[in-house]
Amino acid sequence: MGGRKKLSPPPSGRTNLASCIVATIFLIFITIIILIIFFTLFKPKTPAIAVTAVQLPSFSTTNTTVTFTISHYIAVNNPNRGVFTHYDSSLQLLYAGNQVGFMFVPSGKIEARRTQYMAATFSVKSFPLLSVINRQPEGMNGLRIGPSLEIETKMEMPGRVRVLHFFTHHVEATAECKVVIAINGGSVLGFRC
Repeated sequence: MGGRKKLSPPPSGRTNLASCIVATIFLIFITIIILIIFFTLFKPKTPAIAVTAVQLPSFSTTNTTVTFTISHYIAVNNPNRGVFTHYDSSLQLLYAGNQVGFMFVPSGKIEARRTQYMAATFSVKSFPLLSVINRQPEGMNGLRIGPSLEIETKMEMPGRVRVLHFFTHHVEATAECKVVIAINGGSVLGFRC
């Protein structure tokens, strides 16, 4: 009976416990690394809205009321690594704190790391002029432009960014601008956002 080998004893409970502790520490370490990478590379950022131009295709004043059509040219930049889906977006025109124009922006998607250009044109019903800026700003070649009025525009674009087709983050992009319009000429003197 000399051909039999002696069997080694089964591992003790201490060896199994040590293996489980090492595996758990390794899994926690991997999870922390994945979370750090996720929150640094895939952290959702708010899209940026930039108004690139404002135009007045039509403008008229009668006595103390004004009516016009206004066009906004807007660039929306999605800096995220996921698609930005926007919905319930709107563009508002405010004069002396009162809403004089409103427009819904159709829902849509902006691909990851892309800029989408939009144009919004709508007519503003006549409203009374409450106050006119009576400054006489200098125009081109030193000519005086005359009285002007100031209108605020506010664009709100709520939506969500889906990251890795699993995580969804809600974001809201907004832009506010002041537009100065020459009353006599019906032209945009300038805007700042």
